[in-house]
Amino acid sequence: MEALILIGHGSRLPYSKDVVSKIAEKIKKKNIYPIVEVGMMEFNEPTITQAVKKAIENGANRIIVVPVFLAHGNHTKRDIPKILGIYNGKEDHDHNNGHDHHHHHHHHHGDEVLEIPEGIEIIYREPMGDDDRIVDVVIDRALGN
Repeated sequence: MEALILIGHGSRLPYSKDVVSKIAEKIKKKNIYPIVEVGMMEFNEPTITQAVKKAIENGANRIIVVPVFLAHGNHTKRDIPKILGIYNGKEDHDHNNGHDHHHHHHHHHGDEVLEIPEGIEIIYREPMGDDDRIVDVVIDRALGN
């Protein structure tokens, strides 16, 4: 059984989680995926680990993970794959590491790396990117809609 997990950044304020949760609810209503969960990168629960565990407990054996981020960054390229246990260890050495250390104490994942049971497939997808549908949303916002 397939599960879809949406990953949001998370924030000390509620808006990040609220938006991702609302997107998840709308996807649920389309009945494409029998299981739709939300996991937050930092500050909020459910964490990514909690979301994946819940999906597995509910019978998922194929877990599709979509980062609800506009673009790739440290979180999507390194932190999230590390939590999912699929990180290939290639660091981007052109970044200074100040950002990394600054961020670490906020994350839930210091003690949480997923133990993926046998037979569970994790498919990690791309962020939103410059999709034409996002272009339309930006234009709508510019028009005050």
